[in-house]
Amino acid sequence: MQQLKKYYQAFTHLFYPHNCLGCYTDTLPDHQFLCAHCFSTLPETGFFRQPGNMMEKIFYGRLPVQEAGCAYYFNQDALLHKLILLFKYQGRKDIGDFLGNLLLSHFLLSGRFRNIEAIVPLPLNRQKELARGYNQSAILAAKIAQALQLPLLTTAVVRKKFTETQTKKSRVDRWENMQNIFEIADASQLVGKHILLVDDIITTGATLEGCGMEILNVPGTKLSLATLAITVH
Repeated sequence: MQQLKKYYQAFTHLFYPHNCLGCYTDTLPDHQFLCAHCFSTLPETGFFRQPGNMMEKIFYGRLPVQEAGCAYYFNQDALLHKLILLFKYQGRKDIGDFLGNLLLSHFLLSGRFRNIEAIVPLPLNRQKELARGYNQSAILAAKIAQALQLPLLTTAVVRKKFTETQTKKSRVDRWENMQNIFEIADASQLVGKHILLVDDIITTGATLEGCGMEILNVPGTKLSLATLAITVH
């Protein structure tokens, strides 16, 4: 039976090759997307374990954040960029699950982020979410919510306006573009809770700031932030 299983795996691998998304080697388990070498090249920040890290400093004087962290540095030429593009724009939710588990591992090893009571994924505009088929932040956030056995609040906050991509906007334009974009749809889910707001990438922090301020307008709320990556300027 074991020999038959090996023949079957060899046969399926011949017609449905499973390659590393970094170097394209085929010597990796079916449930992995990166070989050990490519995985080791992902640039970790260490921010989840560092109070006062660079991500937290972005919000000094802008947004009262309890704690904030991101797992990896992000730039346009890196392997992580390729993975996120496949996840966000080519329907690869399986890669999203993989990235969500990476974020979760950094979050759990941080030793910080105490007393989180609910998880909020950064909302997408309904039009964009329907076109994409899912909210990428919700897939990442779901991993943390499931591990901590906390509610994943996908309807408490909504993004009421469609906005163009922030990628090529200046810092000021990003901030102005995020004004009055988010609104609280159901404050009862948030009131009195310490909320963890989750997104995929942080650049200037304007989007998280816009959403976070709305959450903090709900009585008794506290806010922490977690993202998969932070843009390298």
